[in-house]
Amino acid sequence: MNRHLPLITLDDSDEDQTLPHHKTPKEFVSLDQLVELGVLSWKLDADNHGNDPEMKKIHEEHGDTYMHFHTDEEILFCAAGSRYCDVKDHNDAWIREWVKKGGMIILPVRIYHHFTLDESNYIKVLIAYLQVFYGETATFFWF
Repeated sequence: MNRHLPLITLDDSDEDQTLPHHKTPKEFVSLDQLVELGVLSWKLDADNHGNDPEMKKIHEEHGDTYMHFHTDEEILFCAAGSRYCDVKDHNDAWIREWVKKGGMIILPVRIYHHFTLDESNYIKVLIAYLQVFYGETATFFWF
């Protein structure tokens, strides 16, 4: 693993969440502490991701399908490029949707899904999660 940004603990501020929010003085966290939580991260070659040997290694070690589900609604907007979105139906059959620029998908809670690039090998996607807290809906940030 190759971490490209320092890991820091956050302050308790409710202010603008686009700010760094590190404690003063900064409290750094080791990569080992993050790994203990089960979080893995890499700095990859974004300009050559299709041929990046580290990316291929990650795929081999962690699987190519990335099939998973969330306990929150997942909202995806395709800002550029295209890819496939595969979802499992009630009979465990996969259904594929080709998502192109301008396309938006909302995946319901606990639906198995995964994403695959198409032949264009490029997508820019914005993702948000919608979660319900104590009966009230709260929107998470787009990223």
